[in-house]
Amino acid sequence: MAASLEPLQVTIVHTDGCGHTPSTKDLVEQVAAELAVAIETVMVLVNTQEEAERFRLQGSPTVLVNGLDVDPAVRGSTDFGFT
Repeated sequence: MAASLEPLQVTIVHTDGCGHTPSTKDLVEQVAAELAVAIETVMVLVNTQEEAERFRLQGSPTVLVNGLDVDPAVRGSTDFGFT
C-alpha cells in the first residue's frame, strides 16, 4: 500500500496592510494546484519585532514551506524584522 503524503505546510508571514500578501497567497495556491501538491496554508500576522524573529520575517510577505524560506539567499540570515 502506498504511503499517504502529508500536505506541505506553507506559512505566509506578513505585516498588517502589506499589499503583496493577497497576491502572494494566490500565487502559492496556484503553483501548488499546477504541481498537484497538497498544501496547508497558514497566515501569520506579525505585529512585533519579537514575532518577526520567531516567525523568521525577512520582509513582508515571507513564504516558508515546512519552516524553510522559499528564498535560498536568505535561509541563513538572522536579520529579521519589519520592512
